[in-house]
Amino acid sequence: MLRYLLLEMRRMYRDRRFVFFTVAMPVAFYLLWSNIFAKGDGVESDTGLNAATYLLVSMASFGALGAALTTTGPRLAAERQTGWLRQLQVTPLRPAAVITAKIIASMCLALPSLIVVGLTAALTQHVRLSPGEWAAMIALMWVGTLPFAALGTLIGSLVGTDAAQPLTVACLFGLSILGGIWMSVSILPKTLRHIAHWMPSNRYADLGWSAVAGHAPPASDFFILAGWTVGLGALAIMAYRRATVRV
Repeated sequence: MLRYLLLEMRRMYRDRRFVFFTVAMPVAFYLLWSNIFAKGDGVESDTGLNAATYLLVSMASFGALGAALTTTGPRLAAERQTGWLRQLQVTPLRPAAVITAKIIASMCLALPSLIVVGLTAALTQHVRLSPGEWAAMIALMWVGTLPFAALGTLIGSLVGTDAAQPLTVACLFGLSILGGIWMSVSILPKTLRHIAHWMPSNRYADLGWSAVAGHAPPASDFFILAGWTVGLGALAIMAYRRATVRV
């Protein structure tokens, strides 16, 4: 499995489109929104963070979430069409090992987004965090991409190449909106606020907001993210098995 994991990572990093859109886009969005909203001294009502720090976590979340989804769903759908999965079937790799390797590889591509957005915030908006807060934010948000990588593999196993890309983008923006990444959950309608608190994207971003605020995330963040990870991971493995039967 280790060799397959290294192969997946090399293939992902060679695709410059994925690297560009998962690193450059969140940086561009951070620069845009921070220059619009970070001029005042106001704080975000739910987290108590100033705009520049709140947007740091938001745009890092968007980039990491996008990397986890786009490097799994569309790629896996394309592999089904080209016959790559048929080649994997003649290897000793089990479906669980293939899915695990793809999830880990996608997490590795999410890491640069977290780091680069953090550097951008520090250099352009002078966001100052302690070394422990920086380390906690990056570590928690890196591990927290697990359920989104699992969701991407589920999408890639269920739909074809034509549907995988738009479905992945729809999930990315839907999760971002409901997760409070693009806008504060406090301004959503009451029903959506209740839904948002159960969404993995909201709990994922809360890991980062808690870390940069200097306190530990609530236990509910970990429980909800773990539940989504187990559920989506199990569904992804089952869908992959069905997909490989048909290839």
